[in-house]
Amino acid sequence: MWRMVVVLMMVGLCVHTAAALPGSGTQQDPWRIQSLADFDEFAAHPNYWAGFTRLQTDVNLAGRTYTTAVIAPDTDQTTYWFQGTSFTGVFDGNDHKIIGLTIKAGANDYLGLFGFIEDGEVRNLTLEGASVTGYCDVGGLVGYNVGSISNCHSTGNVSGRDYVGGLVGYNVGSISNCYSTSDVNGNSEVGGLVGTNGFFIFGYPYPGVIYNCYSIGDVNGVGIVGGLVGDNSVGFVSNCYSTGDVNGVEYVGGLVGMNGFVTPLGASGWIGNCYSTGWITASGDYVGGLVGTNDWVVEGSFWDVQTSGQTESSGGTGKMTAEMQTKSTFTEAGWDFIEIWGIGENQTYPYLRFAPAGDLNYDKKVDLFDLAIFADHWLEGITP
Repeated sequence: MWRMVVVLMMVGLCVHTAAALPGSGTQQDPWRIQSLADFDEFAAHPNYWAGFTRLQTDVNLAGRTYTTAVIAPDTDQTTYWFQGTSFTGVFDGNDHKIIGLTIKAGANDYLGLFGFIEDGEVRNLTLEGASVTGYCDVGGLVGYNVGSISNCHSTGNVSGRDYVGGLVGYNVGSISNCYSTSDVNGNSEVGGLVGTNGFFIFGYPYPGVIYNCYSIGDVNGVGIVGGLVGDNSVGFVSNCYSTGDVNGVEYVGGLVGMNGFVTPLGASGWIGNCYSTGWITASGDYVGGLVGTNDWVVEGSFWDVQTSGQTESSGGTGKMTAEMQTKSTFTEAGWDFIEIWGIGENQTYPYLRFAPAGDLNYDKKVDLFDLAIFADHWLEGITP
């Protein structure tokens, strides 16, 4: 009799292993979110987070207030490191939207639609009208990314203390073909798209890669503040731009607040083929039109002297507005105006030609290519 009781208990505990969502979680037959109820089912049960999921409709979260990340939240706020079930699957937004996300998390960390992505992938998703407020590792879409994010967009506002970004708070993965229009507010390591890109551990770099992205929201912080990225000490930023106004005290840049970090084992932090145009206000030291402070490589990159109010930068080349709207300024620096960039000659700044949504082979090639270039710069000890 007791054996039957144990069996019944085990069956009861395994109720949610038989998923309620349509699909089987495979690449050929992903879980399908077709309603708000389906979204709630997906968000509530971690057994979905290691498989393939596709959004089949827009999801409106207006009227709700969350106190943690909706998907893959941190479950123990008493420790700094993430505790909980990370997202390791593939979430295809299928060019749909998550609308009206509101998170008011107080002192909680790892905040966004996704709290922690580990070797997972989020693609083809728009986060519209989000409001995310918390402590550390705060982003509109993802708090902490160690995976791949492509063709994703965020609008709204994001606030926190440290490691705060319009799209991603802390990135140690890859971000490509993405943008944020969110206004961002924080204290340290604050960026329009990403707060912090990459990190060192035991002297070795684990770079974050940002490729083919932009941000246009205003950014406010105290130290290490950038229009696109706050801290790019261990990161790789290529073919990106920012246009939002940037306000801080020290280590403040129109594109990046801090770039590059030198250790006995080498240096890192690379910016290539980027620009910024936002107005910069700062009262302390290490302030630049493009980069606040730079210890490694900035090449083929520019800022608008007139619109930024800055004549100096720790890396990059300052240009007048008319020059910033002239194609030859950039082609002479090796920019690709066939596949990556476009421009309205004498009318607009350069703009990005995003890869077609869902062109996954292209995205993966970009990530591998960028990481290879970064490794070459770091391992061979190339100096600026």
